[in-house]
Amino acid sequence: MSHALKQVFNKDKTFRPKRKFEPGTQRFELHKKAQASLNAGLDLKVAVQLPPGEEQNDWVAVHVVDFFNRINLIYGTISDYCTEQSCPIMSGGPKYEYRWQDEHKYRKPTALSAPQYMNLLMDWIEVQINNEDIFPTNVGTPFPKNFLPVVKKILSRLFRVFVHVYIHHFDRITQMGSEAHVNTCYKHFYYFVKEFNLIDTKELEPLVSVWVGSGY
Repeated sequence: MSHALKQVFNKDKTFRPKRKFEPGTQRFELHKKAQASLNAGLDLKVAVQLPPGEEQNDWVAVHVVDFFNRINLIYGTISDYCTEQSCPIMSGGPKYEYRWQDEHKYRKPTALSAPQYMNLLMDWIEVQINNEDIFPTNVGTPFPKNFLPVVKKILSRLFRVFVHVYIHHFDRITQMGSEAHVNTCYKHFYYFVKEFNLIDTKELEPLVSVWVGSGY
């Protein structure tokens, strides 16, 4: 592993503890299958497709947790540079501002600094993926009717982390020599949400320019 990737995967820089799959569970096996596809160098458009005989909700759940872990790692590498002073507004350039809303303290969309937003976002996602009523881990336990709406909200909010990192902190990623890793992670995320229609196309607009001329 290159020094740059070692920096990206430095456990001390993980923004939140990684969520792991229990060995011996169906999710663990699906996770291994997904990783094997990636490690085999398959076209990412193919790697994200539902394997024959697998349940779509299980496949989606595994990827949501995996993307949460990966995006935590990416944000962790630049979090020291994403401060109240440098990023007083959670945004993706002048055209896009993201406001926080939840069912507790922030009942109306509220303007926050990027680090405040990130903290609330990661805490909120952790609650969702650790909730057995939404992300059941026992084989045979059905997914709830609101599973996909929750997943769509999680992924659309995780996408905003990519937007902020690309627009405001990509110079730091480049300095570390990690842009290829971040680009691949985003490409994987993009193909996955498109494959299963998990984010509205309009919401993906802030990063359209990233792929112009890239052949993606």
